[in-house]
Amino acid sequence: MAASALCNTFLTPTSPASRASYLSPPKSSVLSFSSSRSHTNFALQFRKTRDKSRFITFCSSDAANGPKEETPIELRYAAFPSVMDINQIREILPHRFPFLLVDRVIEYNPGVSAVAIKNVTINDNFFPGHFPERPIMPGVLMVEALAQVGGLVMLQPEVGGSRDNFFFAGIDKVRFRKPVIAGDTLVMRMTLVKLQKRFGIAKMEGKAYVGGDVVCEGEFLLAMGSDSGQ
Repeated sequence: MAASALCNTFLTPTSPASRASYLSPPKSSVLSFSSSRSHTNFALQFRKTRDKSRFITFCSSDAANGPKEETPIELRYAAFPSVMDINQIREILPHRFPFLLVDRVIEYNPGVSAVAIKNVTINDNFFPGHFPERPIMPGVLMVEALAQVGGLVMLQPEVGGSRDNFFFAGIDKVRFRKPVIAGDTLVMRMTLVKLQKRFGIAKMEGKAYVGGDVVCEGEFLLAMGSDSGQ
């Protein structure tokens, strides 16, 4: 507030004669200093005139652009949206502990695509053996988690699916880019590429991310209407 006031302060001689002497180039001394506390730069110019001394102040303030109070880190990041919670997921997928690998659906287009998350914690039952000294989520379980998200896309009456006859039939071009460790949040997107209703085969593309980086990707085949799948 003080810096703002000073920015608009312009003290000049009151009499016309002294005003004229001010406008002529007199001898002057300039004092400049910087206030680190308010981040305001002042240029003070002291000019002597015949009548009396006058103090002219010019101000350039960057206080408005100064550092603002930071938001606490726990309040900076919004939680993932919940389009489908764990209870709704359990109504669609037949999987149960310890093999249900989808915790929440954050985007859902039945028969088209879905985005879901898996919170990877040290309490997951595979970590004691994979590995005791360096807990890494097994790649095959990332593939399984992606397939379950694919199941959420396809297990809908409008796309011909049901929880009684939908199976993981195959994978292709799977790549593991980075390890997934305890504490990570695995974000998985599965998208339907082609559906052959005559043969009951759905081809899907899947990608899994941690912190925006791809950690796993591949192509998936999901089969409907046959008990021969795995």
